[in-house]
Amino acid sequence: MSALEVSYECCTEIPRMEFVCYLWFSFFKYMILHAHLNGSEKGTHYALDLGGTNFRVLRVHLGGRRSSILGHDVERQPIPQELMTSTSEDLFDFIASALKEFVEKEGDGSETSLDRRRDLGFTFSFPVKQMSVSSGILIKWTKGFAIVDMVGKEVAGCLEQALTRKGLNMQVAALVNDTVGTLALGHYHDEDTVAAVLIGTGTNACYLERTDAIIKCQGLLTTTGCMVVNMEWGNFWTSHLPRTTYDIDLDADSPNPNDQGFEKMISGMYLGDIVRRVILRMAQETDIFGPVSSKLSVPFILRTPLMAAMHEDDSPDLQEVGRILRDVLEIPDVPLKVRKLVVKVCDVVTRRAARLAAAGIAGILKKIGRDGSGGLTGGRRSDNKMRRTVVAIEGGLYTSYTMFREYLHEALIEILGEEVAQHVVLKVTEDGSGIGAALLAASHSSQSVDRVQSL
Repeated sequence: MSALEVSYECCTEIPRMEFVCYLWFSFFKYMILHAHLNGSEKGTHYALDLGGTNFRVLRVHLGGRRSSILGHDVERQPIPQELMTSTSEDLFDFIASALKEFVEKEGDGSETSLDRRRDLGFTFSFPVKQMSVSSGILIKWTKGFAIVDMVGKEVAGCLEQALTRKGLNMQVAALVNDTVGTLALGHYHDEDTVAAVLIGTGTNACYLERTDAIIKCQGLLTTTGCMVVNMEWGNFWTSHLPRTTYDIDLDADSPNPNDQGFEKMISGMYLGDIVRRVILRMAQETDIFGPVSSKLSVPFILRTPLMAAMHEDDSPDLQEVGRILRDVLEIPDVPLKVRKLVVKVCDVVTRRAARLAAAGIAGILKKIGRDGSGGLTGGRRSDNKMRRTVVAIEGGLYTSYTMFREYLHEALIEILGEEVAQHVVLKVTEDGSGIGAALLAASHSSQSVDRVQSL
């Protein structure tokens, strides 16, 4: 077998989907919150979304009826590089100042009293030990942040102190991550929504679970009998999930080796670099690309959007593939048959990623009895016992990458079977991380929501 064939075989190696689904059953890390959006929420509510090198502030206007969002305003701001490694006080003072300016613009531009109490939904997409609906302790920073004095501190409290220093009367009513926000918005629009999945630069999932099915929560009463489980599935790993040499090398060269193993196999941050590594090995072991370009050794030079553009190039001569190889990787004059090989590499890497993501979704549905097993009677499937199931999905890899989306749907049908899959709806939820946090803040301020203590 040639080196080129080995490269392809390694890339296409995937585990049995049924076994992956089984592995998912016991994997979750944090119990996040319990809140019941019943559609009666109304008025103007705010959210702050901090999930990376940018943050957003949002104002959401609710009409008091289910799925009645009258409108929302959003402002995005980059976080100065120096604040990502400064102090917690510097970071949150900067954010609080931006939030104050945003609140002052409320309404028709007339002056608004900053003394009026407002509840805030805070989306904080970093590893947190959740202490209650509205509080949590930062475990560690990711995504380029390294504010040492913040680790081990209560996140919402640090923000509220900054808000007080800026003269803004605002209290964090709900502390969530982006996946939970997406689930909240999805459930607000459609009561059959039971899970949310983010597949973008990174990946994560959460789902609604019966409280009595969570060992750590046995004896804890909630008004709905359900809780949201944040899976943090990007960090899922098992020896039964095979990695190729490209996966192993990528992990070793990353800033966080031996961490986020599943995310590195399926998310937009990494897929392009897996393809680059395959092309590099092909160039080193064959002469199909001519002399080995130095650009092939530059990590992440081939971003996933560029990989997707090559994969979905439908021109007869694969003109876009040739352009990207020439302009980005500095590989000129690539013959058509070699361009087709590059498209094949993109295809197998994307298909593996999509199938693994589908296995994760199927694992959630099996865990909560929405995979069709509850609708089997006497060896026959009973459609009238099958429940409509909605999974809210957000993230550019799913929404913008057609082939990834098609492969994910294909795998989900393969795993669940056509009869079950027709009852499962994957619904794109836009801006769920921010609007969902505002909805949860509205829910918390409009009704009594039990606070889940440290588990």
